Amino acid sequence: MSLRDIHNLDYTVLLCSRMAETTAFYRDIMKFPVEVDRQNWVSFRVGASLLTLRPRMKWPVCDDGEAIEGSAAVQLAFRVSPPAVDACHKELVAHGVEILREPTDLPDWRHRTLFFRDPENNIIEIYAEY
Repeated sequence: MSLRDIHNLDYTVLLCSRMAETTAFYRDIMKFPVEVDRQNWVSFRVGASLLTLRPRMKWPVCDDGEAIEGSAAVQLAFRVSPPAVDACHKELVAHGVEILREPTDLPDWRHRTLFFRDPENNIIEIYAEY
């Protein structure tokens, strides 16, 4: 067994300074089903993977450090069907989510994309391949 045996990304953990707000965002706006709901650990089912939230803190493994206000830590990209990009845009606007870039075709990538941020300032992309 070696590092070459890694073939799956099972879950992604987002470090949160705004745990309640970020939980509500992914549950109520993004509509991701809750898989695990604990005080300091909330996991959402996204296809075959889990998107997990936990508070940013000092813990036995390391100190997560402070988040820099307004700075993204990650970019998450969620793939949908081509018509869904525009439908997602309408839903996000209806929920008052600030859009960084409205649905846009990127011919070099063969993608239609939409960009916005979550409450932790992470960049979220919804895209479709065409």
